[in-house]
Amino acid sequence: MVIRITRGDDFSPRYRRVLLKISGEALMGKGDYGLESETVSRIATEVRTVRDMGVEVCLVIGGGNIFRGVSAAASGMERASADYMGMLATVINALALQNALERVGVQTRVQSAIPMATVCEPYIRRRAVRHMEKGRVVIFAAGTGNPYFTTDTAAALRASEMGCEALLKGTQVDGVYTADPKRVVDAERYEQLSFHEVLARDLRVMDASAISLARDNRIPILVFSIVCAGAFAEVMAGRGRFTLITET
Repeated sequence: MVIRITRGDDFSPRYRRVLLKISGEALMGKGDYGLESETVSRIATEVRTVRDMGVEVCLVIGGGNIFRGVSAAASGMERASADYMGMLATVINALALQNALERVGVQTRVQSAIPMATVCEPYIRRRAVRHMEKGRVVIFAAGTGNPYFTTDTAAALRASEMGCEALLKGTQVDGVYTADPKRVVDAERYEQLSFHEVLARDLRVMDASAISLARDNRIPILVFSIVCAGAFAEVMAGRGRFTLITET
């Protein structure tokens, strides 16, 4: 069943502080591995557009374009070591996006859950909040700093700690579907879902711990396509195509 909600008509932001979660694969562009500079630059420009709307923005980026801990563990590597390697991959992506953001005039800070003072700040909650209050974009790297937790969980955790009003997940498709729309032609897109429905239907938008954490802290999740140019700003204004996940 597709549920419809009313979109806003003006272009003012619906939230004042948000966390954007981007998968590592979103940075590959049309490639099969690594980073595509054009795609990274486009995403940086979109983040700047939202920041210029008066929104305080922080980000969490995955590392799947470089290394996937779960896949490595499935191939026989010890899980904790594989996950730590995946966390380091997210730091590479964070530094790449930081560079792209600063090229378009956005002051940025990278904070890593695994301390590496030579290249970025350690994660300190109060410092991160202060950066955002000053108009800086904060990129949280290295997940939660612990193995067995995904960057989706890290995104929900950081959104909660930062007092974000919403968590936006940029994916390869424009919302949550009843099935993978790339494989199932007649898959239907949901306009709105509850946290309970996502868990009960096993929709795999984010892992269960991330969904539960967002639900417990009353943080709505908006799922949209980061591939579509301008989609981030449109979603922030209540326009475009996205799926809203809330308490009810």
